[in-house]
Amino acid sequence: MKKIEAIIKPFKLEEVKEALVLAGIQGMTITDVKGFGRQKGHVEIYRGSELEVLFIPKIKLEIVVPDSLVEKVINAIMEKAYTGSVGDGKIFVIPVEDAVRIRTKEKGEQAI
Repeated sequence: MKKIEAIIKPFKLEEVKEALVLAGIQGMTITDVKGFGRQKGHVEIYRGSELEVLFIPKIKLEIVVPDSLVEKVINAIMEKAYTGSVGDGKIFVIPVEDAVRIRTKEKGEQAI
């Protein structure tokens, strides 16, 4: 099993969610996050004044999937989160040793 963490632009969430459901994902966790990448924030003009935005709002998706779905999920996220501009996001793949569904006490891939 792998945990896939993806940082994406907030307005891409619905498209990515729909693609992941079509890819066979049954659940995910999302979190509103803020951060910066290589661009180190940006400057906006608000009422004629420059305003430096140091931390850009993003959405973090967390999904645990069987190894067989990892590439399908990554491809779905890459396709739907892509805009071609700076700040499209990142995808991280992390090994997961085990999972437990508390209600049924199922373990491993049965618990995902």
